[in-house]
Amino acid sequence: MDVLKTIVNYVLNLGGPVFVPLIMFIIATIAGLKLKKSVLAALTLGVAFSGMTLVVNYMMDSISPAAKAMSKIFHLSLNAIDAGWTGVAAITWSYKSAFLFFPLLLAINFIMLTFKWTKTLNVDMWNVWNKIFTYVVVLYFTHNVFYGFIAAGIQIVLELKAGDMWQRHIEDLTGMPGVTVPHFVTLFAVILQPLNKLLDFIPAMNRPFDSAALQKKIGVFGDNTVMGAIIGVLLGFGAGYSVSKSLNLAIQAATAMTLFPMISKLFMQALSPIADAMSDFMKKHFNGREVFIGLDWPILAGRNELWVTVVILVPVMLVFAMLLPGNTVLPFAGIINLSFVVAALLLTGANLLRMLVLGIITTPIFLYGATYFAPIITNLAKSTGTVKVQAGQQLSWSTFEGPDFRLFFAKAFTGEWWAIGISILWLLGFIWLYIDQNKIKLPSQRYVLAGSAQSSSTTAAPSETTTTSAGSLDDLDDMDFSNTSKSSASNNATKVSLNDLDGLNFSNTSKHNNSR
Repeated sequence: MDVLKTIVNYVLNLGGPVFVPLIMFIIATIAGLKLKKSVLAALTLGVAFSGMTLVVNYMMDSISPAAKAMSKIFHLSLNAIDAGWTGVAAITWSYKSAFLFFPLLLAINFIMLTFKWTKTLNVDMWNVWNKIFTYVVVLYFTHNVFYGFIAAGIQIVLELKAGDMWQRHIEDLTGMPGVTVPHFVTLFAVILQPLNKLLDFIPAMNRPFDSAALQKKIGVFGDNTVMGAIIGVLLGFGAGYSVSKSLNLAIQAATAMTLFPMISKLFMQALSPIADAMSDFMKKHFNGREVFIGLDWPILAGRNELWVTVVILVPVMLVFAMLLPGNTVLPFAGIINLSFVVAALLLTGANLLRMLVLGIITTPIFLYGATYFAPIITNLAKSTGTVKVQAGQQLSWSTFEGPDFRLFFAKAFTGEWWAIGISILWLLGFIWLYIDQNKIKLPSQRYVLAGSAQSSSTTAAPSETTTTSAGSLDDLDDMDFSNTSKSSASNNATKVSLNDLDGLNFSNTSKHNNSR
């Protein structure tokens, strides 16, 4: 067991920009791609991941201080600290059984590929932490290890099927053949699906509203660089910045929005020859059977609709945090809602207007999920010994990933009938989503202008991969967490202001999980 743990930790310590290109090099070589092209493709992929990480961190570092300033303007003071996904992931990787989920993912994926239950080969190993966290949540409620592994196994299966479901949409949106995104965040589409269907009855929602269509309508103001500058300056003014500081934020946002498509071309350049070689290999040796390579969601980051949506939703989340009764989470590290936007992008076919409406409607789900799960995250931090919490405070994640799935299934395994019923409904919702997304028109063909036979030109923009850096465990050492219980979320709990977060840093790259 110790040997397995050592091997798994060594592989994970290589980091995403090393491990994923290494795996893709092996796949390309087996598929018959020439050595020179295999090496070049793998190195280009590593450069793309690293470059995207730099740009995403640059954008996060620019926006987060503005979000913090806006929180001060709103006079927010809540008792649960938002560590973001990076902080929670770093803590989760320290869990004693974490290494067991690496072979669990491989085993389930191998079985499903063997019996043709999936077409997705998931090489995104860093997001194994997501399965570990689901296990921990179920274990917290049930005190049953077996139930925890079952729930994590269900999640793995659903993610692989989601990879099958989204592949054609991802190829249409990014122009990348043969790759998909079997990521847990895409499963939030189960909740978004009925809401998105209701939007079908609103005529304005059925018009082209992706970045390409927007640029046609409003000219230069729809350009990536210009949109970034406008969003940046408005965010600066909203944060109470001076004119000069707001203009600086405008340039920073414009820089990120300009670089995203440039870097995403590297993914196209790296993945296209590998996908072609893989396709030829499958036709030759497996009667033309399709196999999709499952990568992290950042291959979609070249879609500017994604970034416009999450930035606009920053003030929306802060307003909700202030107004929602019972909310205890102070949005900060996780205020860029990546847990919502990936599913929304895929489900709506990059329709920016729909994404914004769905984001506004569902933001309370994440804040209440963060409030509900705060005791569990705090308990995990204490049990792993990675961080300490001050008395009366809690650790949470304002854009808590998959609050629906984790709550319903964890409670279902405790035998609560309402949760069992809702879990069944959730699975039926996934089946509905799966069937619908396999027959619905591609994003580039979906929205038609009234009286026109032409569909919207959802340009297959090269996707930019944001491998958001995970928080290093060393970054958590300065936190002081202790004696936190569920009751600390009560009105009598010590509240935390944004000044308490100044010494914390959850944004640095972790060796274990440098991608979501």
